[in-house]
Amino acid sequence: MKADKQPETFRLILKVAGIYNLLWGAWVVLFPMHFFELTGLAPINHPMIWQGMGMVIGVYGLGYWWAGDDPMRHWPIVAVGFLGKIFGPVGFIYHYWLGNVPASFGFMLITNDLIWWVPFGMILYQAYQNEKK
Repeated sequence: MKADKQPETFRLILKVAGIYNLLWGAWVVLFPMHFFELTGLAPINHPMIWQGMGMVIGVYGLGYWWAGDDPMRHWPIVAVGFLGKIFGPVGFIYHYWLGNVPASFGFMLITNDLIWWVPFGMILYQAYQNEKK
């Protein structure tokens, strides 16, 4: 990939991440119990807490969408998202190890977190390189 193409690629990555997070957040807000049905987790007693998580994920989507207009300028938004995409799987591993969540819960991490590590890392690396110039 040529250097002049990276910003456009980064814009696309963040726009796609924005749409994904908005859709995932809306799904959790509108159908809070569906995730638990799919993963085999016991239904929760207070779905509004899970809906709050959906709202936060949706807000991240707005941030990614807006950061997509100028990824190098808005790299802090990408950095915050990247940290969440690292700490989410760390929390899952910890709770899986304790026996608090089934392995099926981990499938969510693939699309919510893991697939974004490389593209977000690339954006942050390029922003770092630009700062050094």
